[in-house]
Amino acid sequence: MDDPACDPVALDNTYRLFGVINPLVASWRPVYRRFLRPVLRQAAREGRVATVLDVGCGGGDVARAVSRWAARDGVVTRVTAIDPDERAIRWARAHDRGAGIDYRAVASGELVAAGERFDAVLSNHLLHHLGASGLAAVLEDSRALTTGVAVHNDLRRSRAAWVLYWLGTLPLARARTFVRFDGLLSIRRSHTPSELAAALPPGWRVVRQRFFRLLAVHTARNPAPARAGRD
Repeated sequence: MDDPACDPVALDNTYRLFGVINPLVASWRPVYRRFLRPVLRQAAREGRVATVLDVGCGGGDVARAVSRWAARDGVVTRVTAIDPDERAIRWARAHDRGAGIDYRAVASGELVAAGERFDAVLSNHLLHHLGASGLAAVLEDSRALTTGVAVHNDLRRSRAAWVLYWLGTLPLARARTFVRFDGLLSIRRSHTPSELAAALPPGWRVVRQRFFRLLAVHTARNPAPARAGRD
């Protein structure tokens, strides 16, 4: 699906299915409760609008979920979702369903250059797409962009994970979507805990999650009010 010339119908179907698959396997709800909610509530106690950045947002389903959970918690939150792929941004905007997410076709480095800051920075299934230099750049951007916490939620490579996903996506084997092929490829490209720990710079830590997940987590040492570039 990273191919600019890929089947647009299959790409559309893939973004649509992400909204079904991610809630089942990505375990974002406990990540939100443990890492994001405390930071967002702190912003509310300070009388500020809490700000969240989703890096590599794809179809935007995680950004919309975080916005929805924060609203249920009574926290006023402004969520920005970025992806350098304009196809993803167009799809996310068309399927926002009133969430009010700010979708932008930019890379994280552009926000750093603009001096933007956010209470929380997150990504889903991004790290395994990056080579060593790209990973280092995204982690450095995330550190610079957050005043509270950065959480990158990714796959944990495992033979069992690959087999279970292969079995679980059998009904999609002939479907016009990239979910099955790209998902299996992503598991093969993902990190083990020790590999990810070795790739993380100082100040980051690896946290294991259920369903063959790994988190790369950074907590700002001197939290300061966040400043997003758009009101």
